[in-house]
Amino acid sequence: MNADLQAAREEFLATQDDRLLPIVDAHHHFWDLGRNPHPWLQQEPPVAFRYGDYRAIRRDFLPAHYRASQGTHRVLRHVLMEGEWDPRDPTGEALWVDALARETGKPHALAAQAWLDGPALDAQLEAYARLPLVRSVRHKPRSVPRAEHHAGYAAHGSMRCQRWRAGYARLEGAGLMFELQAPWWHFGEAAELARDFPRTRIVVNHTGLPAERDAESLAAWRAALEVLAREPQVFLKISGLGVPGRRWTPELQAPVVHDAISIFGWERCMFASNHPVDALVAPLDRIFQGFKQLTAARPARQRLALFCDNAAGLYGLD
Repeated sequence: MNADLQAAREEFLATQDDRLLPIVDAHHHFWDLGRNPHPWLQQEPPVAFRYGDYRAIRRDFLPAHYRASQGTHRVLRHVLMEGEWDPRDPTGEALWVDALARETGKPHALAAQAWLDGPALDAQLEAYARLPLVRSVRHKPRSVPRAEHHAGYAAHGSMRCQRWRAGYARLEGAGLMFELQAPWWHFGEAAELARDFPRTRIVVNHTGLPAERDAESLAAWRAALEVLAREPQVFLKISGLGVPGRRWTPELQAPVVHDAISIFGWERCMFASNHPVDALVAPLDRIFQGFKQLTAARPARQRLALFCDNAAGLYGLD
């Protein structure tokens, strides 16, 4: 493990002082809207978005902005998630992030954009092979609202689409993980994907998007999570937990956080801020403070795994 991470780990274990807990933020974004093309953040009208009005994040968010937002939390490593860069420039974001990292020292890893069913996939994978920051790729598979979903769902662009799966099959040879962002009712398809391609690691984004918090919806979300957790190469990011119209509090998030860790195990979960997107529901420092509060009763080594070690190991940051 790198010396600074190891020293921080040892300091936290010796003191168990939350202020010294090292954090790997396993999922957040940077963007420079004056220089780079992110259509959803720049064009009118805005797209439909799960948090509603997102005008507040249609502004630059770069390493200096992150530092100003993190408060006293000890964030030592950054895993950057692609920010829906204009797909007409399929490798532009990764090249920009590489230059940003050389200039600022951040991020330390990148989950890059890839269109698994698109004509630019070969060029993207070839470019990413030359960029050591790239550890994984994301292509949000086509999904439908829960009321429209059925067991045989297999639309074009979905996880059962043969063209999409042919692109997914390329990831193993490229040595890349897959970042899965899909609502939990599609986890049956995700489990099939994991079984069919067992050597490609899947990292589930945003805990499966459990936005509805009534008892029936949470029970169905838990059942879907249990299906996917049976596949040993699947990992879970506990992030993106905002509920429109409700304040982000530890009490609101407790059922999701505790059940996610119980189902996947503390060895396969990791916390992330999803900033600046989740700034729409809570400040960055409040989110990490909430995660600390929700895990306060856990052994120090488990907390270290959830906040630091699991993401560091998965993304090769240790």
